Amino acid sequence: MPSSVIPPVPHYESAPVTTEHLEYADLAVIDISQANSAEGRAQLALKVRDAMSTNGFFYVVGHGYSSDQMKRMFDIADVPFSRVNDEEKQKYVAQTKQTGSYQGYKLRQYWHIDGGVRDQIENYNINHDVTRRTHPEAVRPLLPEISQLAFHSHMNVLHPILRLLALGLELPEDTLVNLHKWESQSETYVRFMKYYPRHSEDEEKTNGVWLKGHTDFGTISILYSQPVAALQILTRDSEWKWVEHIENAIVVNAGDAMEFLSGGYYRATIHRVVQPPPDQRQYTRLGIFYFCMTDDDVRLVPLVASPLLQRVGFKRWFEKDEDAPLMSEWRKARTSAYGQTALLKSNTEARIEEEVINGVIVKHYN
Repeated sequence: MPSSVIPPVPHYESAPVTTEHLEYADLAVIDISQANSAEGRAQLALKVRDAMSTNGFFYVVGHGYSSDQMKRMFDIADVPFSRVNDEEKQKYVAQTKQTGSYQGYKLRQYWHIDGGVRDQIENYNINHDVTRRTHPEAVRPLLPEISQLAFHSHMNVLHPILRLLALGLELPEDTLVNLHKWESQSETYVRFMKYYPRHSEDEEKTNGVWLKGHTDFGTISILYSQPVAALQILTRDSEWKWVEHIENAIVVNAGDAMEFLSGGYYRATIHRVVQPPPDQRQYTRLGIFYFCMTDDDVRLVPLVASPLLQRVGFKRWFEKDEDAPLMSEWRKARTSAYGQTALLKSNTEARIEEEVINGVIVKHYN
């Protein structure tokens, strides 16, 4: 039988792991391979429930992709940035503000950060159905591997996590899986994201913040760990702590939609991106993400059938369920507004800026 030929791509050389002393967040490590049995899921569900109801972040290991496979995927992730010229990139720019979709490129200087400083971040976004739209020429031969990554992330990472979260709420374990079908219409997508070093003047104006503290708008965010330290989470003690790199691990956090569905029990954690430590500042920071959302037609209301929520109580953002947004509505509103709208200072805390989206106050932390 003829062997399949893997398209060659240039190797992306990532930064060495920082040797700086940083105050890291104490996050749980979940070996997802243990979720293959009912007994393993029952044990992991308690750990995941604790992680999601406290920090809102945890690590996943045992996810089924080897270190060599992930090195290959990071090489692929750099292709939309290093192997596509500016003229071709313009042809595939996402019409984010008009459509509320990130599909395609978000080029540098689109988002306003602070003090007149705009971002130095490029990302390329690909729907989990990679055939949804066309792609730059250099990306096309790599679509089978990107599609495989999306499918793997969905079925072997997202779905096991959703089963554990459902069990944590004492619901049937497929409750959340049934809201995140692979074949359904949704905006769940792969993101390749590249951060470029900034001028010292911009660092001073923004106090070293590259992305303000924010919550993600989906249900679950999956980040394949990479070595450049920059991601920080806001703990319940109101302290910013770094997220440490673990080789071939995944960093998982909850977003707004999961907080809505869980009645506030699973927190959408506030996180930000800041200037890396001194020994990594000359490097670019390349990331691979899988941003997950429910099917478009799911209404974001609390899962009130949960025995746990009935015991401990839950929050409603809307008096009537029919007033709550559909996933598609929430996603479009949050996406089109991010980095483009004027934020108002909070009346309660100086570092918080706010905007109102679909009747919900969305906070940003500078």
